[in-house]
Amino acid sequence: MRYDTVVGLEVHIQLNTATKAFCGDALSFGEKANTHVSAISLAHPGTLPVVNKNQIDKAIQLGLALNCKINEYNFFDRKHYFYPDLPKGYQITQDNEPICIGGHLEISVNGRSKKVKIHHIHMEEDAGKTIHDQHKSLSLVDLNRAGTPLLELVTEPDLSSSEEVYQFIAELQKLLRYIDVSDADMEKGSMRCDCNVSVKPAGSTTLGERCEIKNLNSKRFAKEAVEYEAKRQIEMIENGISFSKQTLHYNVEQKKTQALREKEGAEDYRYFPDPDLAPIKISSEHVDSLKEQMPKLPWVLKAELVERHQLKSEHADVLTQDPDFGNYFFELNHVLQAPQLVSNFIINQLLPTISSLDINISQLEISNEQVVQYLDLIKANKISSSIASQRLWPSLLENKQRSPLELAQELELIINDDDDFVQTLIDSVISENPAQVAQYKRGKKNVIGFFVGAIMRKSKGAINPKTIQSKLIEALNN
Repeated sequence: MRYDTVVGLEVHIQLNTATKAFCGDALSFGEKANTHVSAISLAHPGTLPVVNKNQIDKAIQLGLALNCKINEYNFFDRKHYFYPDLPKGYQITQDNEPICIGGHLEISVNGRSKKVKIHHIHMEEDAGKTIHDQHKSLSLVDLNRAGTPLLELVTEPDLSSSEEVYQFIAELQKLLRYIDVSDADMEKGSMRCDCNVSVKPAGSTTLGERCEIKNLNSKRFAKEAVEYEAKRQIEMIENGISFSKQTLHYNVEQKKTQALREKEGAEDYRYFPDPDLAPIKISSEHVDSLKEQMPKLPWVLKAELVERHQLKSEHADVLTQDPDFGNYFFELNHVLQAPQLVSNFIINQLLPTISSLDINISQLEISNEQVVQYLDLIKANKISSSIASQRLWPSLLENKQRSPLELAQELELIINDDDDFVQTLIDSVISENPAQVAQYKRGKKNVIGFFVGAIMRKSKGAINPKTIQSKLIEALNN
């Protein structure tokens, strides 16, 4: 029997606000444990929470980007559960009145587009962190993260493969970075994903029993976990083994899911409205103001790159992976008016460079003016693109304050199209290679490539290969 995989996601997004959700503690990552805490985040008796306006604004911005309905009236609720890193014994969240309802995110898998429906997005706070590997007999608690503002995005069960899960997370990461809601760095915990997985007979409209895989912190692990869990459930069904809702952990070393506990229901959390936080009314004027401030979204930029600048779709995909890439393209192209040249440079030279140096574009230490001059040498055919890549770019990286033109001149890379100079090199290479000349005379025309390469080496790349071809063939024929 064939089966369909059905997946719904719950994505936890850590917002890049300056302070926590309900108090003034500064947000931090990787700092000394329990140094960014206060009486409120430690849940001391008598302390009261205060709403973070930036959390609300960022929730609205994400909702607008995903075509959600923004709820005019919002309430906060308490979700009760006991865990050592949850000082209050409950989490402030939203239950019945989430800030964003509906909407969708479009993904593309194997050339096919699909709109994944959003059920809702709600605001909440994060718990702290329990550490199990720093003491031989005790678990330690770090509350720096406690109270961090979160958005939880819940999809409909619209995803039908592990690849769709991967692409959804990737597209959401990209969007979050474009609208500056979160850095969406899964390794740092800025974005975590729970996958609700079930299987059903192919074509059936009845959903199977689902299991939830918790706290996946990479796209790859999410893809692997969904693949494994779907196969596990199919094997159990075909072997007549029943199973109930479970909360699972994905073991990345063994590459399999493992049971943590039975799945909780809403009644286990004893939701009720938080009496310490007043209802929030969001005006249509405020929503319109945030809408006007929204930057261009990645899919809008991609369409502009393909339709207006005639770039390949796969190149446009790379340039819209990060807002810095697209912005850099537009800055350079505004001056050079050479979209293909700029695109090739960013994809084939710049991105490998910043990746190898483990920096971002703003840390490159080579000015836009220098890069424009470098590319203008190629555009004006004063230096070949291959020689520029192999010799001038590495030299520029080592001499960050130098002019690319000066470096090219020092390295003798500037193309010399003087007829006498070119003819002298051609005659020299022909006289040095009589065997290859004989091959050409016998009709082996592809030996032309040998001569072009030899001439380029002799000139140290200082000749445009296009100017060699006709002169070379004329000389060989004579």
